[in-house]
Amino acid sequence: MATVAFVEWPDGLKTEDAEWGNIQQQVKSANPDILVTNEMPFGSWRPVVEKFNLEEAQAWVEEHDIAMGKLSQLDVAAIISSRPKLVNGKLVNEVFLLEGDHYQPMHQKHYFPSEEGWHEASWFETALDGFELTEIADLKVGVLLCTELMFTEKARHYGRLGANLIVSPRASGKNTNNWEAACAMASVTSGAYVLSSNRVGQSKENLPEFGGIGIAYAPAGKRIGSTDKENPIKVIDIDIEASRKAQIEYPCYLKY
Repeated sequence: MATVAFVEWPDGLKTEDAEWGNIQQQVKSANPDILVTNEMPFGSWRPVVEKFNLEEAQAWVEEHDIAMGKLSQLDVAAIISSRPKLVNGKLVNEVFLLEGDHYQPMHQKHYFPSEEGWHEASWFETALDGFELTEIADLKVGVLLCTELMFTEKARHYGRLGANLIVSPRASGKNTNNWEAACAMASVTSGAYVLSSNRVGQSKENLPEFGGIGIAYAPAGKRIGSTDKENPIKVIDIDIEASRKAQIEYPCYLKY
C-alpha cells in the first residue's frame, strides 16, 4: 500500500520565498511515498490574454527550470508535477515524474480551454502522444491534466489498462462543483483512485482567482479527502486490491 499526497499551492510560488520553506516542512511532516503537485506550480499564471507572448512564455519556463532543483530536494521519493516547455516556438505542458534527480516525462496536455483567464489554446500545443500508464512504487498511474479530467472516456481508458491511480494536477477557479463531479465520475468509470491538486489565490490583479481545494476520490466515486487553507496538504492510502476489485464490477466491466 502506497501513500500519496495532494496539495493546494499558491499562485506565484517561488522557491526562494518563505512560503517554500513552509511547503518543505509540510511535505516532510506528511511523509508520503508520492507527492502530486498542482499544474505548472511555479511563477504566476501566464495565459491570461489570447495572444501568445513568447517573452512571458520563456520567463515561465525559466522559473520552472530554476525550481526543478529545489523540487527534487523535497523529502519524498517520487514527485508528479507539470511544467511548461518551449517546443518549436510554442509551449507544451508536460507532466513528469521526479525521483531524486531522475526526470521522466509522463504525459503532455492534449485539451486546452480558451476563455478569459485561461487562453491556453493559443499558448500551448501537444508534441507527444499520451494517455499511457507509468509504474510508480508498485502503482499503475495515469494522468488527466486539468481540463482532460472532463473527458470521462479517458478515465475509462486508463481503467481498462489497469490503472490504480489517476492524478490530475490543475489550475482551476473558485467553482469546484464541476471538478468534484469530474473526479467522482473518473473514479467510477476507471475503478481507480483519483487525486487532483490545485493552485490557490491570486498573485496579480489581472489574473484569475484560483480556488484551491485538492480532491481525493476512492474507486466507485467515494470522496475521501480534500485540502483547505488550514490543511494545504493531505495524504491518502492507495489500496491496489480495492482498485482491482472495482475494475471487475459495474460499470467498469461493461464492454464498449
